[in-house]
Amino acid sequence: MERISITKYRRTLSDNESKVLTELSYKNKKIFTLDDLKGLVDKPKNLLDQLTRKKWILKIRRGVYAITPLEAGENGADSYTMHSFVIGSLVTKPYYIGYWSALNYHGLTEQTPASVYIAVPKPKNSRTILDVRYVFVTIPPRKMFGTDEIEIEKRKVTISSVEKTLVDCLDHPEHCGGLNEVTRALYFSRDELDAEKIVEYAIKIGNTAVIKRLGYICETFGWKNYLQILSNAKLKSGYSMLDPTRPKTGHIVERWKIKVNASIDPKRWTQ
Repeated sequence: MERISITKYRRTLSDNESKVLTELSYKNKKIFTLDDLKGLVDKPKNLLDQLTRKKWILKIRRGVYAITPLEAGENGADSYTMHSFVIGSLVTKPYYIGYWSALNYHGLTEQTPASVYIAVPKPKNSRTILDVRYVFVTIPPRKMFGTDEIEIEKRKVTISSVEKTLVDCLDHPEHCGGLNEVTRALYFSRDELDAEKIVEYAIKIGNTAVIKRLGYICETFGWKNYLQILSNAKLKSGYSMLDPTRPKTGHIVERWKIKVNASIDPKRWTQ
């Protein structure tokens, strides 16, 4: 896991460094790229290295930097804060904030994940920026759908929609705290969800285990509207685990071709 952090106090700027930062700030380039330095400095790499060492800028990823504001104090980048979703949006593209992070953002869980979960179509190592861990979940390009664009700190951030978040969590419960977390989310948000869209996304995502899990959960809850929509869904042979994060034991429910290795009981959540 890669960690990005800076130590020691912020140092005094040279005239040239001050001029460049002033010009970037005037253009409202709090987050800037190498292209933004064209015409401002002859040797941008040297300047960036110096500003990073002096803690006046923070390297987000290759070619992308953030200016640490004066209010960050003498510690500069060490005490600088930026919304984790904004940083996540700058680390890689294409992407979307998803799984446990999106579940929390949409108010579908009371749990605050310790990491930011980001869906990406190509493998990328987890990394830590400003003491926040970013976990990149590699998914096939065909699963990169069902997103919304939100605004945080005057920047656009891509995040999975409510329905897509729930389907993603059924696809990979290990990235949302386990099946119990997504099942609770489904149960308590049931009156606000678009059932047809959830089933549509569950089929579109291309993992039959999602249909099996969703079908079993809806049958357990007695949700006839979901079951009616799911009635025409095709299930592949073989059995899927209800909760892939738990031991592979439990009884088989033939209708949904699923091995029930976790307990789903809404009474526990409403007491």
